[in-house]
Amino acid sequence: MPYFSVAFARSDAGWIGTETDLAEVAGVDDITDIMRETAVETAGDTVLLLIEEEDEWFAVVRLDDGEDPRVFLSDPRAALGSDLARMLHEQIGDVDEVPTDDPVGDAGLLSDLGTEPAALTELGERTLPGDALSAIAERAGFAEEYDRLR
Repeated sequence: MPYFSVAFARSDAGWIGTETDLAEVAGVDDITDIMRETAVETAGDTVLLLIEEEDEWFAVVRLDDGEDPRVFLSDPRAALGSDLARMLHEQIGDVDEVPTDDPVGDAGLLSDLGTEPAALTELGERTLPGDALSAIAERAGFAEEYDRLR
């Protein structure tokens, strides 16, 4: 399935975005390595990975310096048909055996970047994935860079 994936690193100069290729990832550790490389290349301290697949689902992965990745997945049912969504779903842990359509993961991972947990959950439930990622980018302050990469 085609997907769109872009990483944004927050540096002293602001947010720096770069397209990411997740075609060869075998697990969340590989995703984390890509995010850490982005942090090193941009001298960023916080890295966000925004993923959208065929406008069916979206995910946000956040990596802060020295911490484990935090994940939000808009539709865990995507794990049934997408290897990428399955990896992210497994990272979340403590999820239902049979996925529902309710968003899962850390809904608070963007609280300090303008998107409160209830707002992120609502984006996951009621908004097309591409539009949701645009809204997240706008609230965090990197909409122009996001649009350039989109």
